Amino acid sequence: MSEEIPLAPFLYDGLDPAPEPKSTTAEVADLVRGSVRWVSDTIEAGRKPGMPLSILTNVAREAPLGSLLIAFLLGVAIGRRRAR
Repeated sequence: MSEEIPLAPFLYDGLDPAPEPKSTTAEVADLVRGSVRWVSDTIEAGRKPGMPLSILTNVAREAPLGSLLIAFLLGVAIGRRRAR
């Protein structure tokens, strides 16, 4: 009965080695990889049948000159709005 049973789990204060700090370039590279993965996943999701990129692709394939005209007019409208 002289042995004491600990009531709480063992706590290690500072016994684990500190994690190695990442260099700034490694952190930036990880962020860029994550961003690229997110953008490519979003584009792939938009290309599924019935999604907006799929519809735009089909419209551009069927009527390339009409799509070019619409894109040009949208660009002019947005350009004029920002120029003011």
